[in-house]
Amino acid sequence: MSDAYVVGDPDGLSPLLVALRDTIARELHAQLALRGERIELADLPEVSYQVTVQVERALHAWRPGDDPQ
Repeated sequence: MSDAYVVGDPDGLSPLLVALRDTIARELHAQLALRGERIELADLPEVSYQVTVQVERALHAWRPGDDPQ
């Protein structure tokens, strides 16, 4: 991952993809915090489900022109 991501450059992603990337990152961060900074292989189905739920919410809430934050 480039330093551009860290400083806020969306790396040429559309606003929707930026919103989805941020949603996924937030959920993965939350899942890691819940699981002691480690995701076990057996936990992947639940983690994937939770990420999918958050992506679905982001897609329903997103409107063109919205700030992805």
